[in-house]
Amino acid sequence: MDQKDRALGMDRKISRRDFLNGVALTVGAAIASSQISGAADSDSEKRLAYYPPTLTGIRGDHEGTYTYAHRLRDGDFWEGAGRPEPTGEEYDLAIVGAGISGLAAAYFYRKRAGQQARILILDNHDDFGGHAKRNEFEVGGRKLLSYGGTQSIESPSNYSSVARQLLIDLGVDTEKFYQAFDRKLYSSLNLGTGVFFDKETFGEDRLVVGRNTLPWPQFFAKTPLSDVAKRDLTRLYTERVDYMPGLSLEEKRKRLLKMSYADFLMRVVKVHPDVLPYFQKKTHDLFCVGIEAVPALYCYAEGDDYDEYGYPGFDGLNLGGKQGRGNAEKPDPYIFHFPDGNASIARLLVRTLIPPAVPGQTMEDVVTAKVDYSQLDPPAASRAKVRLRLNTTVVQVRHVGETQAARQVELGCVEAGRLRSIKAKSCVLACYNGMIPYLCPELPRKQRDALALLVKSPLVYTHVAIRNWTAFEKLGMFQIDAPGSYHNYVSLDFPVTLGAYKFPKDPEQPAVLFMLRTPCKPGLSQSEQNRAGRWELMRTSFETFERKIREQLGRMLSAGGFDPARDIAAITVNRWAHGYAFHDNPLFDPEWSEEEKPWVVGRKPFGSITIANSDAGGEAYTDTAIDQAYRAVQELSQALAAKA
Repeated sequence: MDQKDRALGMDRKISRRDFLNGVALTVGAAIASSQISGAADSDSEKRLAYYPPTLTGIRGDHEGTYTYAHRLRDGDFWEGAGRPEPTGEEYDLAIVGAGISGLAAAYFYRKRAGQQARILILDNHDDFGGHAKRNEFEVGGRKLLSYGGTQSIESPSNYSSVARQLLIDLGVDTEKFYQAFDRKLYSSLNLGTGVFFDKETFGEDRLVVGRNTLPWPQFFAKTPLSDVAKRDLTRLYTERVDYMPGLSLEEKRKRLLKMSYADFLMRVVKVHPDVLPYFQKKTHDLFCVGIEAVPALYCYAEGDDYDEYGYPGFDGLNLGGKQGRGNAEKPDPYIFHFPDGNASIARLLVRTLIPPAVPGQTMEDVVTAKVDYSQLDPPAASRAKVRLRLNTTVVQVRHVGETQAARQVELGCVEAGRLRSIKAKSCVLACYNGMIPYLCPELPRKQRDALALLVKSPLVYTHVAIRNWTAFEKLGMFQIDAPGSYHNYVSLDFPVTLGAYKFPKDPEQPAVLFMLRTPCKPGLSQSEQNRAGRWELMRTSFETFERKIREQLGRMLSAGGFDPARDIAAITVNRWAHGYAFHDNPLFDPEWSEEEKPWVVGRKPFGSITIANSDAGGEAYTDTAIDQAYRAVQELSQALAAKA
C-alpha cells in the first residue's frame, strides 16, 4: 500500500477489511459450499447474529443476489442444474420479490382472502424491502440510521386512495413528519449549499459556499469558471426572458418535450459551452442520465428536491402549471422521511404480516425495533400463515397444466445451492419486470418483448458514517453539489427525529453522509446509457469505491479540518444495478398510446400469474409500487373466480 493510500486511511480497519463486497465473512452470514456454487447458507437468517442492516461494504445488489439471475439471462443456468426437488410445500399465493410492492401484494391478498390464507414471499436478497433498504451504523456508542435506497414518501397528497389507505392501515401519520423533520436545523446554524469544482473538470479544486444565499454575480465570481460562463450563468439565474417569443403555450411545451436541457441552454438560451459542465450531472439524481439526455420540459416540470432554484431558464417562458411530480409541482414539502427512508414502511408491512418478527405497535417504535429474522420463515412445524424466505432466487415460474385451466403454479428456486420447487394456487411477480421473460418463458412473445424494453437505471447511494460533522459547520454548509466528481452530490442526512431515534444535531456528534453516484455514458440513448452504467457499476470493486470516497471527501472538506483517515468510521455502498423503474423518454422513445406502453403490455395477467412492482407502472415511486400490487391482486381474484 502506497503512502497516498495510507494518508486516505485505506489501511484502517473498517468495513473493507471485515466484508467482501457486502457479504459477511463471519459465521452470521457464511457462504456455504453447495451443489450450485455461490449460494448463501439457508439457515443463516435463523442465527441470532443475523442482522443485514448493519452489514457494510457493498450492499444493494450484493454478491449472491444476481448469480443465478445472470446465469438464467445468459442461457446456461439449466445446463447441469437438474430437475427441481419438490419440497411438498403448497400455498394459496407465492410472491416473487419482498420489496414494498411484494409485501403490499401479500397485505392486499390476505385482506381479501382472510387471515388463514397461506402466503410465501421469496427474495434473492439477504434482507427484505427491495430498494427500501435500511443501513445501520454504530459509531461512538450511538446508533445511526440511513436509507439504502427508496428515500421518502413523495407527495403523499397525490397518493391514490388505495396507497393512502395502506399507509393509514400501517399506522403512518404523515402529519407527524412536520414535527419530526427539522427544516430549520441547518439554517439555524447558518449552513447552506456549497459547490465543489474539481481540477479534472474545472482546472482546479475549489469549494465555493453560498449558492442560493449569495447574490448570483457574487457567487459565480468566486468560482474557477471562465468569464463568459460566469456571465451566462448570472444571466440565466437573474434575467426573466421569453426565449421562444411568438410561440403558443402548447407549441413551447411540445418543443421543450423534444429538446434536451443541454440543447435548450445551447440553442435557445444560447449560453457558452463552458456553462454545460456546471449543469451536466444535475439531472443524475432523478433521471440517472445527464442534461443531454433529459427533455427540457421534464427539467422544468420536475424541479430538484435538493435545490430550491431547480433548473434556470424557464421563468420568462410562461409555461403555465407544472406537470411533474417533483419539487416544483408537488403540493407537499419534501419532508416525509423516516430515518431509514421507506425501509420503515417495509418493516411496518412485515410487522402486519408476521407480527413476531417486528416488535412494537407504532410508526415511531418501528424505527428502533430490532427485527427477529428467525421469525420470517420459521420451521415447517410452525403454524405461520405468512412466510418470508430470503436468500432464495426464483428461476422458474410455470403453470401446472394448461394455462387458463391450471389450478396451480410451480416455482423453481435456488436456496442454499439446492434447486427446489414450490407450488401455489397463484403467483404475483413483484420482482424486476425485465427478468420475467426468463422466469416465465411461456408468456406470449409480445409481452416478453415489451418486458425486455423495461431497462432500469443504475445508481449508487453511498452512506459514510463520520465521527463528527464539525467540518461542515466550519465551512458553513450542509450539502455539496459536485458537478464533475465521482459522487456528484454529498450531504448530511435529513434531520429527522422520530420516536426514540434522535438525529445528531450537535456537530461534535457522529453523523451519516449521503453520497450520490449515477454511472452513465453521455452520447447514447437513455437505455444504452443505463446498460453501459450497469456494466461499469458491477465491475467496480468496493476497494475502488472506498478510495474514491476517501479522496473526494478529503479534497472537498480538508479546509474544514476533515481527515478521511481519522474521521471516516464506516462505509456502505448501496449498489443498484437495476435502480429506478423504466420511464419513457420522448428524446428516444416513440409516442406510445396508453395501451401500447411497454409496462402496460408487460403487466398483463397470464393465467394465475400477475405482475406488480413499480416497473409495471412506469414510475419509480413507492405509491406506484403499492398501486401495482393492488391491481395485481385484483386481477388474481378475477382469474381465480373465472376458474371456480
